[in-house]
Formats: sequence, C-alpha cells, structure tokens
Amino acid sequence: MNSALLSPVSPRKLRPWVLRKVGCHVGKDVFIGAGVYIDAGHADLIYIEDHVHVTARTILLCHKKELKDYCIGDDYAKLPYRLGEIHLKRGCSTGTGTLIMPGVTIGEGTIIGAGSLVTQDIPAWTIAVGRPAKVVKQIMVREK
Repeated sequence: MNSALLSPVSPRKLRPWVLRKVGCHVGKDVFIGAGVYIDAGHADLIYIEDHVHVTARTILLCHKKELKDYCIGDDYAKLPYRLGEIHLKRGCSTGTGTLIMPGVTIGEGTIIGAGSLVTQDIPAWTIAVGRPAKVVKQIMVREK
C-alpha cells in the first residue's frame, strides 16, 4: 500500500474486515489477497471459515443464469438467475485466479490450484486443479 493514510493498516486485517462489512460471513485469521472479487449483491451467501486463504484474483460468484430450459429463440436477458451459497471450510486455500461458482463447498484443508474453475463441491483434505477443477490428490495423515 503506497498510501500515507493506509500504510499503517495491515491488508491482512483490512480485507477480511471489509468483507464482513459488506455482508460476508468471515471467520478468524482469514487471508484475503489483492483483487479478490466477491458477488457483492449476494455477499450474505458467502461463508469463509477460520484460517482460510483466498489468494489474489479469486472470484466468488453466487449467481448465474439458469440455462436448463434455454432454447433457440429465447431472450438470454430474460433468463432467471440461480443463486447458491459458497462455503470455504476451515483451512482451505484457493490458488491465484480461481473462479468459484454458486452452490460450491470447498472442504476443510483443501487446496485449489491456481486458475481453477470450481463448479462442484470439493471434498476435505484434497488437492483439486483444472477447468473444471478435479481432485488430483488425497492429502494423507502425517506419520509420526
């Protein structure tokens, strides 16, 4: 931050505070990277639990056009929207440039690779990558 006014303010604390103020449900010790886009009109549908990392340029989108009955000759502008909550469970992380679609839950401890498009739920303790994101690895318990 190159602002004399904001330089004493830590972005690590400021960004989660801003998301709470616009209506998102944000837990403790959450990291929000630069340029994160939230669906501000539906911020109340976003749930970010403790210790989550939402890295730069992640998009959290809670609405999309309903296309299941879209036919030739229909007016796209008149199609209804489908809303869905987004849940980022404790300790998960999104890679830079991730797009998370409505109705998705990303499980506890999960890592989403950079540039991924998350269209469906991703289970806990996995690594998922791609467009659309698919699980590529199950995270194992550390042996002692």
